[in-house]
Amino acid sequence: MKKLLSYVLLALVVAWVVLLLASWLLSATSGGEGTRSLLSSEGIRYFLGGFVDMLQKPLLIWLLLLSAAYGCMRESGIAGVLHRPVGFRQRQAILLLAVILLVYVGVVALLALPSHAVLLSATGHLWPSAFSRALVPIVAFGIIVLSVTYGLVSRHFQSVVDVCQALCNGIAAAAPLLLLYVLAVQFYESLRFVIV
Repeated sequence: MKKLLSYVLLALVVAWVVLLLASWLLSATSGGEGTRSLLSSEGIRYFLGGFVDMLQKPLLIWLLLLSAAYGCMRESGIAGVLHRPVGFRQRQAILLLAVILLVYVGVVALLALPSHAVLLSATGHLWPSAFSRALVPIVAFGIIVLSVTYGLVSRHFQSVVDVCQALCNGIAAAAPLLLLYVLAVQFYESLRFVIV
């Protein structure tokens, strides 16, 4: 998997360099009709001045939240409950999780399902609405709450330090995906700039 991802990252870098040179050649030969050069003053200002703005998309936040939730879930031991016998602490943790899950789903349902609910759109629909925009954070937060609860009750997490470490380990595990995100978004935005 790491090897494949490395080749994909390399391919994106090569594709961006090819796009850089092709945009320069095409804009020089066409006299600026239909294509813009990334090497022009306008292209350099666009790329460097807008670099951060190009990356500020919900997908980046979703990736960060879901990777933190993944790390917490993996290190809390909740994922292995179905594969091994459970002891007394694990049974207590599972019962507590069931209660927390019911409360969590109930609160989200009350915020999203009744007419005139807070998370509905102005027209009363779930899609598009505040609920649809917040769906990934709602799921990630739910996974984190359940994982932390299970980890603390089952003693997989001994302290807040363990919880923070689990969240950070999830983000560290997703670091290659974050790099892929940066390169893919920059290539896409550069392509959009070049093709007028």
